[in-house]
Amino acid sequence: MIEIKNLHVYYPRVHAVRDLSLRVEKGIVCGVVGMNGSGKSSTFKAIMGLANYEGEISIAQQSASVAKKRCLVGYVPQSEDIDYDFPISVYDVVMMGRYGHMNFLRRPKTADHEAVAFALEKTGLTPLKNRPIGALSGGQRKRAFIARSLAQEAQVLILDEPFAGVDVNSQELVIALLRQLAAEGKTILISTHDLDSLELLCDEVALIRQSLIFHGPTDQALQGEHMNRAFAAV
Repeated sequence: MIEIKNLHVYYPRVHAVRDLSLRVEKGIVCGVVGMNGSGKSSTFKAIMGLANYEGEISIAQQSASVAKKRCLVGYVPQSEDIDYDFPISVYDVVMMGRYGHMNFLRRPKTADHEAVAFALEKTGLTPLKNRPIGALSGGQRKRAFIARSLAQEAQVLILDEPFAGVDVNSQELVIALLRQLAAEGKTILISTHDLDSLELLCDEVALIRQSLIFHGPTDQALQGEHMNRAFAAV
């Protein structure tokens, strides 16, 4: 479902990702793990077309740019570009996921409202749909942004540090939701610093340090030799 070949990501004076190749199959939750500055966010930004890169990125056997245009990829970045003081409701945030299915007037149709209702129900947010997004807890907000991707009908979900600033109970809810979505055939790429949650959350783990160090089953990724290579001081 996701295939990255020979990825290089560049910023001014910084070579953030070097020759990274990774393949993730349908219905898999793959954790992307590494130190701060290891290239996790840069890899995700490259997939989403938000960073300059060289290499090949394909999703569902088509280019990442085409997959994005077809609304196949949902992205939950570390921080959302939303003014939490602005009184936008949870329902309206989730409806943003339908914009790619609408014409330029962005007038929701019955199918759009049905997709949003389904996404809210799936993420347990139906009772909060009219609440301002700024009034939600950190965990509830993360679920709202996952709901936005579900309303979009994305087949691939990319989540960058979704547990940052989230309490334990909310984290458990998000993990259960992601496992359920994977069981239903969604492919999930998720970066996290919470190593304790990897075995519960991820089918496999990609350890990166600018390039790929290890990619395989979670229990093997957590073995000392691989973790030492990913996290040892230079």
